[in-house]
Amino acid sequence: MFAGIDEVEWASLEHAYGPADDVPALLRGLASADPAERESALDGMYGAVHHQGDVYDSTLACIPFLMELVADPAVRDRGGIVELLTSIGGIDLDGDDELDPEDEEFEDAANYAMAASAVTAGADVFLGLLADPDRGVRLAAPLALATLHNDPVRVLRLLRARLDAEQDTEVRLACLEAAGRIALRHQGLQPEVVDLLTGLSQAAYSAGLRLAALAQLARCAPGALPSDVVPGVTGLLRELRTQPVASTPASERLPSPTLLGELRQLRAADAAVDRAPWTAALLRTLHDGLGDRVDDRIALLADQLCSPDRAQRVDAVRMSSALLRTWRGAYGELVGLLGEQLADPEPRLAMGAAYALKELFGLAVPAADALAQRVAAEPSTWVRRWENGPPTLCPAIVALARAGDARVVPVLAEILQRAEAPGDLGHSLDELGKAAAPLAPALRERLAALELDDRLADRAGPLLHGLSVLGPGVAAAESVPAVLRVLQGATGERRQGVVRTAVRTLTTFGPAAREAAPYLWALLREAGYAQDTGSADRLSPAGASLPPALAARTAGALWAIEGDQDAVLPVLCAVLNTPEQAARQSAASVLGTMGTAGAAAAPQLARLLRSMEPWTRVRAAVALWRVTQDPEQAWPVLRAAWEALPRTRMSAAACLADLTTAGAEGAERLVDRELLSARRHNGNDSVADSRDIVEDERLLALCRQAVHRGP
Repeated sequence: MFAGIDEVEWASLEHAYGPADDVPALLRGLASADPAERESALDGMYGAVHHQGDVYDSTLACIPFLMELVADPAVRDRGGIVELLTSIGGIDLDGDDELDPEDEEFEDAANYAMAASAVTAGADVFLGLLADPDRGVRLAAPLALATLHNDPVRVLRLLRARLDAEQDTEVRLACLEAAGRIALRHQGLQPEVVDLLTGLSQAAYSAGLRLAALAQLARCAPGALPSDVVPGVTGLLRELRTQPVASTPASERLPSPTLLGELRQLRAADAAVDRAPWTAALLRTLHDGLGDRVDDRIALLADQLCSPDRAQRVDAVRMSSALLRTWRGAYGELVGLLGEQLADPEPRLAMGAAYALKELFGLAVPAADALAQRVAAEPSTWVRRWENGPPTLCPAIVALARAGDARVVPVLAEILQRAEAPGDLGHSLDELGKAAAPLAPALRERLAALELDDRLADRAGPLLHGLSVLGPGVAAAESVPAVLRVLQGATGERRQGVVRTAVRTLTTFGPAAREAAPYLWALLREAGYAQDTGSADRLSPAGASLPPALAARTAGALWAIEGDQDAVLPVLCAVLNTPEQAARQSAASVLGTMGTAGAAAAPQLARLLRSMEPWTRVRAAVALWRVTQDPEQAWPVLRAAWEALPRTRMSAAACLADLTTAGAEGAERLVDRELLSARRHNGNDSVADSRDIVEDERLLALCRQAVHRGP
């Protein structure tokens, strides 16, 4: 074994951390008689030679030696090596192999292609592993064959035979997963795979195998699923709950210093409390395959959340979050069941449910009572402290506040009396609105007591935001001195951030902040605009210490406070002429709030409709529609953005909801299509934002308002 390994110039090759001269030791470690050394070597291969899925020249040089290790029955733990080879050779290039040789990504793509070719060329070695005495090898071999072997017909025939001969449940599940992979990669074999899976989903087979067959059907041929798939699956889950808990092998309970070892121990911990730890993966596959069958998915998750098996409920909470974030539906029952998990003594379950509810905002109302009970029961957990950074509110309090439930206000008032306020408290008040009015004195007092030092930006921001939620009124007028103190006292590199937040807060106060007007005009002078000129075509950048975008926001505050269009329009028109896109967008947004009072800026806004920057076009279009009350020029821009940039739909829908739509051709069709869509407009399976759900729900509300309003 390892013939020729010392003839490779490893030092001239590279991995993630530089020269690959340590790779021979890692390869030899994989063949060690010592389990700890084997694990450490495999961890090193993933950490350096195949770091985060990358393929280096050293990775390519390793492939022949890894193949030798897999083929040698004397080597222990070869299943991990098979998985490593599957990962190295199974990277989908998605067309990157056609990159231009001059492209900087060409070398990476070429490495992936060579790796796939090298492992595929030796993939016959995996054929003999399907019946290997080592269970770990039998677990890894099916997917390796489905991914890498160039004769899928032969592989599928071998998988069928192995399913009949194999006694280990998880190995049989691995064979089914491999069959599903073949159906996805080779459409011509899909009917045969569907026939196999349909047969295995019948009552003659074990619950685990039937569930796996249904999951793979959902993955590769969802149309072949039976219409009663949910009752069938829930029945299988109940059957699986009656199975005895499998004992964890002693070797899997040994402490380990490696990352792979830690992952193995976590899997072992799950197995210790879960009768079928592989169920979660099958259910995730099933949910992905069900896709837009939201009602079926809700019914399935509701059953899981009622399960006596806590592990199944933990998984259901996670899957519920993914469903709610991506798809629209009638979620009242499901949210109520999430709320019931808050009272469970299992920390993972209760905390997971609280975090899931925290992202729902108004959709969390069916769980509001459960949230209020959770909050009242554990005052000691109201504030969470961290080693780095300020304390934060516990997720149950944030969820209750975001649901707009006034029962959280006394709790927040008590927290504000403590020595250090949570950094996210002010930003959690948006949905409470006027109900948060009792918090104004405490917010104001805290703001007035802040040290005007380099920590001001972090500490003042949440308090200013909290005050801005309350809007105009007596409390606003009383808060102005504290806001002005911060605005005037901010210094240093982060001054602009403090000023920006203070200006936004004064804007929400409106006429109640009249005493702030002289200070706002002083800010405009800092930005290069002199009040006494009366008019201006452009800002003077010479000596300006504040950016044009902030000048536009300051002008917006003055408009909200004084309502003098002749005073602020010159500033806003001047900012529209700056080359900075962010400044143009800010000026356009302010002009949009002015309505017809901003009509003098219409020609400049019209010119911005041709901007190369899409968000500048959108902001300008919205403002133009609002200042002219005419969609003729603006709507084509917003309609195009609706299709190309889904996150712009909120801006367009707001116009459709409260402005005349006569002349907005096709608007009705867009709105109807949005309301009929099952998928959230910002739904993304791989990237999530905590505000995705609430923003999509607001889009739907605007679309309904537009429908009811009519042309």
